[in-house]
Amino acid sequence: MDNLEKNTTSKKTFVEDVDRSIYDVKDKVNASYQSHKGLTPEIVDEISREKNDPEWMREFRQNALNLYNSIQLPKWGPNLDELNMNDIVTYVRPNTAMQAKWEEVPSDIKNTFERLGIPQAERMSLAGVGAQYDSEVVYHNVREEVKSQGVIYTDMESALREHEDMVRSHFMKLVPPNDHKFAALHGAVWSGGSFVYVPPGVKVEIPLQSYFRLNAPGAGQFEHTLIIVDKGADLHFIEGCSAPKYNVANLHAGCVELYVEEGARLRYSTIENWSKNMFNLNTKRAVVEKDGKIEWVSGSFGSHISYLYPMSILKGENSKMEYTGITFAGKGQNLDTGVKVVHGAPNTSSIMNSKSISKDGGASTFRSAVRIASNASGSKSAVSCESLMLDDNSRSDTVPVMDIRNDEVDVGHEAKIGRISDDTIFYLMSRGISEADARAMIVSGFAEPIAKELPLEYAVEMNNLIRLEMEGTIG
Repeated sequence: MDNLEKNTTSKKTFVEDVDRSIYDVKDKVNASYQSHKGLTPEIVDEISREKNDPEWMREFRQNALNLYNSIQLPKWGPNLDELNMNDIVTYVRPNTAMQAKWEEVPSDIKNTFERLGIPQAERMSLAGVGAQYDSEVVYHNVREEVKSQGVIYTDMESALREHEDMVRSHFMKLVPPNDHKFAALHGAVWSGGSFVYVPPGVKVEIPLQSYFRLNAPGAGQFEHTLIIVDKGADLHFIEGCSAPKYNVANLHAGCVELYVEEGARLRYSTIENWSKNMFNLNTKRAVVEKDGKIEWVSGSFGSHISYLYPMSILKGENSKMEYTGITFAGKGQNLDTGVKVVHGAPNTSSIMNSKSISKDGGASTFRSAVRIASNASGSKSAVSCESLMLDDNSRSDTVPVMDIRNDEVDVGHEAKIGRISDDTIFYLMSRGISEADARAMIVSGFAEPIAKELPLEYAVEMNNLIRLEMEGTIG
């Protein structure tokens, strides 16, 4: 990488944080119901009653709570001592039912989503939209032409009532509550989220999107996303997240389960712009059958601490995975992100490309885990991660793990960590470009291969999350 040089840096480098002004506007909390702080069997039962869960789900929640209490915190990532569940409200129900017409959403909530660009995005380029506010979906709509194809796109509570058998046979089967402590927490207090089913052979030509907004201070958001793309079907699903900044901790422990059946394709794009008081402990996992393909596109621009490692299980022969991600860690942020893949069948392939930028003492860690099973002959995996540090106070680490149990495979890992080269700056300035513009060009060029994959053309509000390549971000 010509514009990176490990041993040189400039004291004049300055890159602004992602502009959060639009996201930090707070609404007065106007909940119709919220649980007490903490996590007890009584609180979990109370949430279950409020949500009118079937009996099997109530039992599921209590079993998950027992697992949560028995599983230890992870010892290998960022320190989580600042997170105290006794201070977290796990369920906040907004003062509205879910609406199918935008004009019927309460004005305070509607104004928040208007600022974020959700209605414009829906009108311009989305086949369906779900909008969650705190713990419940407040707006959901899908185009008639998509419904006519047999596509089901609804909130998880409605899916639990209307498609109970399908939900029960898939819910937390990919991410079981005993997977880790925060999967167990999610199983106990989950609320909201999206359910999508695409029938065999159906190709949804324009994306679906869910947007998750956490407004209440000291609260947690635990949405569950369950997507099933049946044989030969095709879908692009976009997920956006944001929250205003408070001086108390907020928690996000969502769960995403993706089922990609034989010959199907799913692109799952996520833009996360949580505030810097947020603990983002999210779990995402996909299973891909024969000739299927999962594409992950991920942008992580917020939170105080993140643990985020989308995982793909390539279960069927010739199944494929691609991951494209970018992370920006500024002051007070420790973002521990990465990607995991299991090659469980012959001739499977995975490609992982990640870039990170850190500044003002921000810490960015990329973890990759590649496992190739003994029966996965002919499989290929390539991991590439590049990190750009913009000052002497920031930190960037790469932690690759490879578990290869078959000799007839092709596996590679490449990592580059560096700083902006003074020689490159000098060269650009010699061509009449100002120093500030030169630095902006270098950072833009570094981010561009990843940024161009983000679904900016589909969701207007996401433009505000990618400031690295725009004018005025370096001064």
